[in-house]
Amino acid sequence: MTELDPTKMPRHLAIIMDGNGRWAQQRMLKRIVGHQRGAETVQMVVDQASNLGIGYLTLFAFSSENWSRPKLEVQALMALLKKYIRNELRRMLKNNIRFNVIGNRADLPPEINVILDDALQQTSGNTGMVLTLALSYGGRQEIVRAAAKIAQQVQDGTLQPEQITESLFSQHLDTAGLPDPDLLIRTSGEMRISNFLLWQLAYAELYFTDINWPDLTINTLHAALADFQARERRFGKTSAQLNQRS
Repeated sequence: MTELDPTKMPRHLAIIMDGNGRWAQQRMLKRIVGHQRGAETVQMVVDQASNLGIGYLTLFAFSSENWSRPKLEVQALMALLKKYIRNELRRMLKNNIRFNVIGNRADLPPEINVILDDALQQTSGNTGMVLTLALSYGGRQEIVRAAAKIAQQVQDGTLQPEQITESLFSQHLDTAGLPDPDLLIRTSGEMRISNFLLWQLAYAELYFTDINWPDLTINTLHAALADFQARERRFGKTSAQLNQRS
């Protein structure tokens, strides 16, 4: 297994879990079987991230665009989500993980929101890793919602245009209170961010792998983290400036 430096872990790891359907199709199985196997990978990654000391893990579970998939697949995904939250709640409580959700929850079925609210409430006092699921989420839609909130405050006279800063804008996003991701991993060989955390990923390191999500192992996760640890994060500075600072 790849040797990792515990002092150089990403504070916030974001993942686009892609390739469940392709994994199933390659094996002549129904797509939902791929999603079921993908849920097992989620369990492993959550455990690993928590054990490695990663403070924040955000998973792109269901996009705003995924509603356009076949109705039966969407229904199966909602049923799988319901089962996952119920099964994982005990593990989150045991492992001191705080649950979080981002996205347009108004589009989710009422019974899903009841289960989400229960998990949010029961884990609210946990002090370990924050596990965020992006559900019915789209980055552009999130930015529009934030802009609308700010515009309303300006219209109400409680905020002046000159008071709008990057920090203030961030406070109106779904991810308010979370640090921006340091590393984004995307599986299945696609090299795009697909409307995921458009604002927050501005300075994130990107890691793409051809492995489909259900086939992701501890070794491949550690390889991605090792790749991240080998990179030089300059944030606009030169290497010489970073060396002087160290």
